[in-house]
Amino acid sequence: MTSLGAIILPEGQGFGHGRRFTMRFQDKVAVITGAADGIGRATSRILAGEGAHLVAVDINPAALAALAEEIETGGGNVTTMEVNVLDSQQAEGMVDSVVSSLGRIDILVNAVGGSTIIPNSRATVDDLTLEDWDNIIEFNLKGTFLCTNAVIKRMKQQGSGKIINLSSVAGHGASDTSSAYATAKAGIMAFTKKVAVEAGPYGVTCNAIAPGMTLSDRIARGWEQRSEEEKRRSIEAIPLGRPAEPEDQAKVIAFLASSDADYVTGVTIDVNGGQY
Repeated sequence: MTSLGAIILPEGQGFGHGRRFTMRFQDKVAVITGAADGIGRATSRILAGEGAHLVAVDINPAALAALAEEIETGGGNVTTMEVNVLDSQQAEGMVDSVVSSLGRIDILVNAVGGSTIIPNSRATVDDLTLEDWDNIIEFNLKGTFLCTNAVIKRMKQQGSGKIINLSSVAGHGASDTSSAYATAKAGIMAFTKKVAVEAGPYGVTCNAIAPGMTLSDRIARGWEQRSEEEKRRSIEAIPLGRPAEPEDQAKVIAFLASSDADYVTGVTIDVNGGQY
């Protein structure tokens, strides 16, 4: 057994590893974008495993179907939606559909983003093209804005809600990723603080996490292509001695989405194994 505060967890995470003894999200409606892979998938499994009605949003129908099968087999409740959250009409329509069918949205996790959508994710500023810059900024900021913009109106009406965004250590400048990615993730931190100030009087919190290197499927493929020496140097830079797994990030997101974090807002929590 491992423990997270007062919460006792079985070894492993989510469905397929036994159900938790706590149900922090019973009867909550949780919308997670980028739900079919990586941190979004790990978060989906935890929240659904603790009683949330999960609304899993992604552009990959096959991965969504696999996630839904896993959650339903474990006894969870899930609705899948194939939505491009970078499209304003689709994002707004997704929120309208969820509220129409489920009545409310209690939790929004904005997990769409990443650094590897351009040819060279480590490009220096003089090697970046304007197209690369625009693509990274849009991919990491636009969906977070559009979904927050649509959801927060409903949360204000409810008088409650929790929004969790995904930033990155790159937002602190502590990364070998591109300046475009660093700028986008710093923008997530600032956006999170501003939304927290605006939404707080309505009972809505907004927080973020800043992951270090996390071995999602996409990042893990690149990690395996590195030489053993490159891996060794990367691990030596992390005081805890290993890269993060998606579940390491998801557990902190789950905390921020739970009632344990009711008085936490406007913060970005570094989840980086001590690498600064």
